Amino acid sequence: MNRNIEDYIKPGARAHLVGVGGVSMAPLAEVLKGKGVGVTGSDMRESGTVAHLRSLGIPVAIGHLPGSVEGADCVIRTAAVHDDNPEIAAALSAGIPVFERAQAWGAIMGHYKNALCVAGTHGKTTTTSMCTHIFLAAGRDPSVMIGGTLPILGAGHRVGQGDTIIAESCEYCNSFLSFAPTVAVILNVEADHLDFFKDLEDIEKSFRKFAELVPAPGGHVVANWDSANVRKTLEGLQRPCFMFSLTDREAHCYADNPAWERGLPTFDIVVHGERYAHVSLRVGGVHNVSNALAAASAAYVLGVPGKAVEEGLSSFTGAGRRFEKKGVYHGADVYDDYAHHPDELWALLTMAKTLGYKRVVCAFQPHTYTRTAALFDGFVEVLKLADVAVVAEIYAAREQNTLGISSLDLVRKIPGAVYCPHLEGAAAQLADMAEPGDLILTVGAGDIYLAGEELVRRCLKHGNVPNGEKFFRQTKPI
Repeated sequence: MNRNIEDYIKPGARAHLVGVGGVSMAPLAEVLKGKGVGVTGSDMRESGTVAHLRSLGIPVAIGHLPGSVEGADCVIRTAAVHDDNPEIAAALSAGIPVFERAQAWGAIMGHYKNALCVAGTHGKTTTTSMCTHIFLAAGRDPSVMIGGTLPILGAGHRVGQGDTIIAESCEYCNSFLSFAPTVAVILNVEADHLDFFKDLEDIEKSFRKFAELVPAPGGHVVANWDSANVRKTLEGLQRPCFMFSLTDREAHCYADNPAWERGLPTFDIVVHGERYAHVSLRVGGVHNVSNALAAASAAYVLGVPGKAVEEGLSSFTGAGRRFEKKGVYHGADVYDDYAHHPDELWALLTMAKTLGYKRVVCAFQPHTYTRTAALFDGFVEVLKLADVAVVAEIYAAREQNTLGISSLDLVRKIPGAVYCPHLEGAAAQLADMAEPGDLILTVGAGDIYLAGEELVRRCLKHGNVPNGEKFFRQTKPI
């Protein structure tokens, strides 16, 4: 049996997508349908995304039923779905080829002239979102796949009619090695996902393979030259490399004439010694200046004029769960952020400290036991940057706690930190300590955002929240 996924992305073929409500599966369903593929899907629960897919004529079953794969020419699954899933087991038993989501996206990328893939240990969602704003401003009508919600799209994806696809590209399980980038952006290369990768060297090898996917000639690797690990990863690479830097004038692209007002930067983007764009960002932090340089560099190598870079970046106010304002509680601003690596936390907290708040209160929820253990000392040091650290118990995600680690271990190393074994306790702690002029941050890749949303809800209800604890216990983690 031919198991080349290219043979199934054609009019008349039928593909069944398991986990179709996911952030990268839903746009995949739309793109496949647009190419004439008959698409069906399944998901664990009803959602706005599922309703949207049905409105497009894509049938979606709720639950994983073996009969759902009947009549499919192939099955495509999200990374969270394994061989013991009833639909996957039924497909394998029936001899129906099963493909990974990343394989499908990689095949689809081959249908676009430009495949702009944004990779890095962190900053991917923000930089992909910035690229989206720029290419929309340029009238390039891109297709987009982002691992988060972007307000300008009202979703995490977009199906356009232009010749460019922009995709957030994750290294976990080597997923991005199934992609087909013509422009590969590498923001940083750091130790993470150590439940899959053996060590930093293993991660560097994966990013090197990703860069080598770029065609030579005709493609571009856009690289952050301020990162020593990126430089090491790309050493001797036989591909066209376009380097960006915050300050190094030997890079192809760098920032010049920076100015800051109320924590927000304005600067020139210089390419090959000439001003390409003059940018005023509406998101703070030096890390976002670097992200903007990455997006502008990708736009430059794809022929986007500097004016579109200026317009696109000036309209970008952040992606969902990336320093996203949730509301106000007791005179304190409540924001949420997805940061779950020490470097991301450092960027967030150092930026937050420039914004003029009386105190920065950080409610952090570590994500996975292996990451917490591997990066323990880094988390301890960076959480000390907050004026007050409230640490919720570790969000298990896909793991079992075989390491015997707890957030309490972190708290014991951080002066003045508060441990909250349950999410409702974190919300209560934040409510008790909130003061006018504070910045309250809920931070992590799990469900800590619910604590901030509960604070805002309490404010809206004037402090009367009779079922606050019940709310947390009934809400399922994402």
